[in-house]
Amino acid sequence: MSTRGKSVPGASAAPATRRATTPADAQAYLSDAVQRTVLFVDALLDRGNNYREHLDRGTPPLLKFEHELVLDGRTLKRPCNYALLRVIPPEDLPARAELRPLVVVDPRAGHGPGIGGFKNDSEVGVAMRAGHPVYFMTFRPQPEDGQTLSDVMHAEAVFLETVIQRHPECAARPVVVGNCQAGWAMMALDATRPELFGPLMVVGAPLAYWAGSSTLNPMRYAAAALGGSWLASLTADLGADRFDGAHLVDNFERLNPANTWWSRYYRLWSEVDTEAARFLEFERWWGGYFRMTGSEIETIVEQLFVGNRLARGEVLADGRPIDLRAITAPVVVFASQGDNITPVPQALDWIIDTWGDERAIAAAGRTIVYVLHESVGHLGIFVGGEVARKEHDQLVASLDILESLPPGLYEMRLQAKDARDVQRWDSLEPGDYTVHYEHRTMQDILALNPEGRDEEALFSTIAKVSEFNAQCYKTLMRPWVKAMASRGVGDAIGGMHPLRLQRQLLSDASPAAPFIRGLAAQVRARRKAADPDNPLREVEQRLDATMTALLHAYRDQRDAYAVRFARTVYGPAGFGRWFRPDAPDALRAHERALQDIAQARDEVLARIDEGGFAEAVCRIVLAGMASIGAFERRSLRLARLLAQLPPRARASVPAGIDWARMLKEQARITAVAPVEALNALQTLLPDRAARERALALAAAVMMIEPTLANPRSEIIEFLMGTLDADPQRVIALARSLTSAVRVPAAPRRGRRRPPAA
Repeated sequence: MSTRGKSVPGASAAPATRRATTPADAQAYLSDAVQRTVLFVDALLDRGNNYREHLDRGTPPLLKFEHELVLDGRTLKRPCNYALLRVIPPEDLPARAELRPLVVVDPRAGHGPGIGGFKNDSEVGVAMRAGHPVYFMTFRPQPEDGQTLSDVMHAEAVFLETVIQRHPECAARPVVVGNCQAGWAMMALDATRPELFGPLMVVGAPLAYWAGSSTLNPMRYAAAALGGSWLASLTADLGADRFDGAHLVDNFERLNPANTWWSRYYRLWSEVDTEAARFLEFERWWGGYFRMTGSEIETIVEQLFVGNRLARGEVLADGRPIDLRAITAPVVVFASQGDNITPVPQALDWIIDTWGDERAIAAAGRTIVYVLHESVGHLGIFVGGEVARKEHDQLVASLDILESLPPGLYEMRLQAKDARDVQRWDSLEPGDYTVHYEHRTMQDILALNPEGRDEEALFSTIAKVSEFNAQCYKTLMRPWVKAMASRGVGDAIGGMHPLRLQRQLLSDASPAAPFIRGLAAQVRARRKAADPDNPLREVEQRLDATMTALLHAYRDQRDAYAVRFARTVYGPAGFGRWFRPDAPDALRAHERALQDIAQARDEVLARIDEGGFAEAVCRIVLAGMASIGAFERRSLRLARLLAQLPPRARASVPAGIDWARMLKEQARITAVAPVEALNALQTLLPDRAARERALALAAAVMMIEPTLANPRSEIIEFLMGTLDADPQRVIALARSLTSAVRVPAAPRRGRRRPPAA
């Protein structure tokens, strides 16, 4: 997790009174420090053993749960190193056949697979507790010869087809979770094969690669210092068409040198009695380094990271452009303000560059929801236990609502339930949180980037310089490099990478290992920790704070220099003179959006008066929720129950109507012609009785909104006047509808109540 802009633990002022250090304190602390050092080195030996054991086993996925192979990508017509696994549920958590399957796809960005399910509180664990059949897309450490990203995309499509075929009793399409790099990969696949997808959740996934700021994500300036993508091509060519993922991991580690070089090891040393197990569990995953082909890394760097072509629709798959607007199922984007690898602008600004206007999203019938965490770091989005028990748990619990939401752009907000205020409708909300879907605009997304998007012109120039340099390398140098490279030499060089060496050298294969193991056994037999109030422990903590602050200062100076270098060399006074930046993607998208909205408006106005009672109710509900500014999850579930009431209780509300589908259709109309849609209500509801029933049903749906003490809201008040309805009859009918609803009992499995606010 990034600590940029935050106070450093332990850096606060010293207490006013401090106990003097006695000889006994010094002796106790020295003994404790020596013992901790022995146990610290012993833990590093365990890390090295785990690394070697994992290699000997073929580097399998580090899933916490039992699993079985369903389909091996090496057997496909276009072979690749991916495979489909089924997670076998334990006996006490059987999968429910009526629930749609959930597929987790882990990132292939240097590390091996497993982060989405290597803890009980994880994406896989949450889905299993909810009863979903769970599948996992994994990959092997070495790619197949000649493998491309298109081959991987083809295999992933076959995997989803297989999952669908294995669950014929479930009509709904699978839910897909794409973590980090797998997020943009699944977005691309969804855009080309939308019929395979239910809701798609992209977690910590970079999709707008130029977005961000000089303080949020300095990694985006790396291409400027390296001259673009040519170095990635050279590295892959030196490995005989193999790019070592250890280089990517090393880039991640350099982002936070304080944690990489000091904090994680100090934490292990200072709390070795309790921290070793957690350290080893995480390092088992962090220490796996997987390779890509040259084609794969070139496509990723040239087309995505440096080129930023995905949101523009310029990335090709089998010769066809990938247009993210073709995704039909809901998309959920999960990002965090504390993520310095995929900051919030990189996770969200693709929405602006792809759609240009939130009305265009609704007019096209699409639904996009984003969820923001306040502070967790990049890896915490996937492995944080609190995140799994809160955000991931509620996302899985809301799958039925995501496809019922009217088209548009929303932010999903979670509010902890108050245990002292259990209301009748709380059983419509599983778990410990109330969920709101608040309407958002493009300006809301722009406001999440404090520095704006002006500097993206700089990255347009960097991309053009990168393309020029890459072409020069491929023409002048690549033939010579490939002629000299060999796979054996490349593997030998990879084995000497510092990240591998530090694990290989500190293991039981080391000549000093028996001596260290013997000392560690003696220490455990006579272990005595220094008292927490030992004055020298305070000195130790101050040293930790000082080292952390110094390394943060080094990082900040380094990043500031990278920013100045990029602005000077690639700005208007540098390469920007000859490689002029293109017009902003957001401007192009906005112009296209206005054309689409105008066209949709013309189509809608031609049939604005078509329909009857059901269409009118949907328009009133949409107008009411728009005036409130949000939908509540329990409101939509209440609407579903209202539609299932028997005829007498429904007060003549028509039966057999697909309300979810109709709500989406009417949302498209109200998005582009909101005034005309409400003005047409008098035509859709020709008599007073129908108008009062429609207002009552809409009011019943909105009755549980916290802003409404009764079934009346501003929009309902306004429409009662324009439709000449009797308020008393509307209120009475609304209350009779809600009183007739029989709310099912809330599920209890997996519920955990947070501390009272």
